[in-house]
Amino acid sequence: MKQENAEKKTVYIAVSADIIHSGHINIIEKGAELGEVIVGILTDDVIATYKRLPILDFEVRKRIFESLKSVSRVVRQDTLSYAKNLRELKPDYVVHGDDWKTGIQSNIRAEVLNILAEYGGELVEFPYTSGVSGTEIDYRLRPILNTPDIRRAKLRRMLKLKPYIRVMEASNGLSGLIVENVKVEKEGEIKEFDAMWVSSLCDSSFKGKPDIELVDLTSRINTINEIMEVTTKPIILDGDTGGRTEHFIYNVRTLERLGVSAIIIEDKTGLKQNSLFGTDAVQVLDDPYEFAKKINAGKQAQLTRDFMIISRLESLIAGAGIDDALNRAKIYIDAGADAVMIHSKEKDGKEIADFLKRFREFAPHIPVVLVPTSYNHFTEEELCEMGGNIIIYANHLLRSAYPAMLRTAEKILKYGRSKEVDQDCMSIKEVLSLIPEEK
Repeated sequence: MKQENAEKKTVYIAVSADIIHSGHINIIEKGAELGEVIVGILTDDVIATYKRLPILDFEVRKRIFESLKSVSRVVRQDTLSYAKNLRELKPDYVVHGDDWKTGIQSNIRAEVLNILAEYGGELVEFPYTSGVSGTEIDYRLRPILNTPDIRRAKLRRMLKLKPYIRVMEASNGLSGLIVENVKVEKEGEIKEFDAMWVSSLCDSSFKGKPDIELVDLTSRINTINEIMEVTTKPIILDGDTGGRTEHFIYNVRTLERLGVSAIIIEDKTGLKQNSLFGTDAVQVLDDPYEFAKKINAGKQAQLTRDFMIISRLESLIAGAGIDDALNRAKIYIDAGADAVMIHSKEKDGKEIADFLKRFREFAPHIPVVLVPTSYNHFTEEELCEMGGNIIIYANHLLRSAYPAMLRTAEKILKYGRSKEVDQDCMSIKEVLSLIPEEK
């Protein structure tokens, strides 16, 4: 029953969900018993900082909550913190489930209590609705989230919503599951990878073949399908040189149809040599205008606006300098490139910083991809401040897996048994439970 004069009381409830379940309805209805309910809807970019992208955008979510009879008003919440809205609205009550007393949300709860104390507001917590799990709902939504159209569009959405995108190499279904699911809590924030990089180097290496564009697209597509079957995050494909222009246009449509978000192609020609060899190997740059024709042909061939073709600038790798890289960047952007990747093997990162500073003078809004394998002393935040938008950890799962497997094999040979490697291995039970069965 509503309290006397409840109509003069106001209740604030913050909501980030785009899939409304009975738990949300229960909290709102209980809040309505205390007074007029104001729902604070977290914006898309705020949600993107700590969980999956909302399926429904802010305006749609806002209209849904406005349609609920127990909701009097809907406002934006532009940060995870309630501070701004609470100080402006000064609600008599903040209502929340009791599930935020521990864990990552406990800091937000403490802040809410402090702000309410400033003006005499009250926090009211109700028992978490049993039998309802947002995590379980998300799991059941995975088949929907994994459709080609939704998956392909995620990368562009992320670029609009996040300051930068964190990408990790995935080369098979198992490594894809790691990139999909690994999360770390740091300073009250959940950190995870946003997308997957399907590297030609790693794909070749796991197949025991050299990184010289020997693995054909059919084999690469098999790897992509293997990853896509068990994950939902956007995929960026390492497309090497892109091959012949006549073939590239068909490959673009194939990748687009699969749900791949982007392909990165590099402006070199001849037998591929890995970029991190630098000038120690023969690095032959393609004619920039010929390469631009390939980019343009690919853009003309694609059927959706979502798919991205990213030009990889190899000028610094080949020793041609920053001026050459900037000139090529202009040509490729004019040809339709959706973003550029600047590559360097120099460890101090100076030429990357110099390139970005000059690039932003004429292309302030074009996304830039960085692969800080050599200059890995920079943090993601520092690279973002320099002007980077997509940060790729291009081969680290491969490079960490091989030494572990080699060490295990050597120990078994050395001791003539496997007991000594028990501490380095998962148990068989863990392996069997690693991949959950469909319910």
